[in-house]
Amino acid sequence: MRAPARILVVDDETSVTGSLNLILSDAGFSVLTANSFAESTRILSQTKFELVITDLRLSDATGIDLITHIKRESQDTEVILMTAFGSVDIAIEAIKRGAYYYLEKPYTPDRLFALVERALEFAALRRENETLRRTLASDAETFGMIGRHPGMRQIMETIRTAAPSDAPVLIEGESGTGKELIATAFHTQSQRASGPFIRINCAAIPHELIESELFGYKKGAFTGADRDKRGLIEAANSGTLLLDEIAEMPTHLQTKLLRVLQERKLRRLGDEQEIYVNFRLVSATNRNTSALLEEGVLRKDLYFRISTIKIKVLPLRERADDVLLIAKRFLDRFNKQYDKAIRDISPEAVLRLVRYDWPGNVRELESVIEHAVLFCSGDELLPACLPEELQNSRVASSAIHIPPLVPMEEIEREAIMQTLERTSGNVRRSAQILRFPRPTFYRKLKKLGIKVERPQNGAVEKRPDHPAQ
Repeated sequence: MRAPARILVVDDETSVTGSLNLILSDAGFSVLTANSFAESTRILSQTKFELVITDLRLSDATGIDLITHIKRESQDTEVILMTAFGSVDIAIEAIKRGAYYYLEKPYTPDRLFALVERALEFAALRRENETLRRTLASDAETFGMIGRHPGMRQIMETIRTAAPSDAPVLIEGESGTGKELIATAFHTQSQRASGPFIRINCAAIPHELIESELFGYKKGAFTGADRDKRGLIEAANSGTLLLDEIAEMPTHLQTKLLRVLQERKLRRLGDEQEIYVNFRLVSATNRNTSALLEEGVLRKDLYFRISTIKIKVLPLRERADDVLLIAKRFLDRFNKQYDKAIRDISPEAVLRLVRYDWPGNVRELESVIEHAVLFCSGDELLPACLPEELQNSRVASSAIHIPPLVPMEEIEREAIMQTLERTSGNVRRSAQILRFPRPTFYRKLKKLGIKVERPQNGAVEKRPDHPAQ
């Protein structure tokens, strides 16, 4: 039989801790209480809790301070912050610090139980996801995104942490970097996953039509409006709205959108009645937001409203170590799609892929691998299978620069260590890239005193047994 979830209730008013203890204990939870920050941290150091419910105002600190402490010491513990009615800014700050959500006073038992159950479900799901992540660490894929680069890992962790909230998200990155994939992950991992996910590319809609498309219109609002039409913002009700290329939205509509975000109401064109809307906004842009603000293209008040959570996606050229991982995933997909049996990518083709600048980012890499699979006649993807742009002299020229008077042993050591770094310590793959038979490669490692270890965090440590002579 599964043990009941452990909950710590923290409030400096004993009447509050007492009543919550009674309500939650009757519901089958294991409950402890504390009346101060100091007492709660002492209890937390001795007992593991799945959930902490804390008031914002404590006698010797704040609930925000306690959230920060908990998330520093135990990422797996979820926190619900109790706040006074209308303390939205504080609630957002709490979520930024790692709180699961907030509970406004006064609250009903039903609201309390619903939030507690969701927080505990999320904690269990996160533990399962972490187990799955460790199991699939070699694939380095989460939420459909692939990458071992720390920047990608940070994005994945931000999604895990912030997706359950309703805080607005702004994603900045070049075209083809996967901004829509990140937006989709925020939706599917949120409490709105069962609701609609409406995508709008502001750059693709003519300026004269974008207002009616976003806000809808009343019959007779203008010539050709022969019926009432629901706008795309309204269609996103109870779900998530993605505004791609939000900087392309005309300034007067940015003002109108800001009002909708503040009041959660909109008015269709030609209508006097306001409609309540409840959606989570995710925005994206392929331009630098600092420049957009300086140029006045993006309103500052709207920017501050839509960027509670801001994500910057690195271009593929800045995470070259991920190129091979992503290419192999595309290779698997197009093998199935075109009924091919290409087992691997040759070392020469790998070099061309990792040396290329990828101006079109992941989208271009996908196109390149699809082309290569179509034109590959054997069981290994060769440089000749790649498109012409990867065959030019700039890509094919050597990127290796060897300083003068460096001994061959040092050059060999550095080549092996860099290759191990790129493959995250995969000895088999490193030997293949360097074109060593595996027994020879092991002898090289031993001779050069290189040990390959795989720490739990997935990083690779390469350590010589002795310094180079």
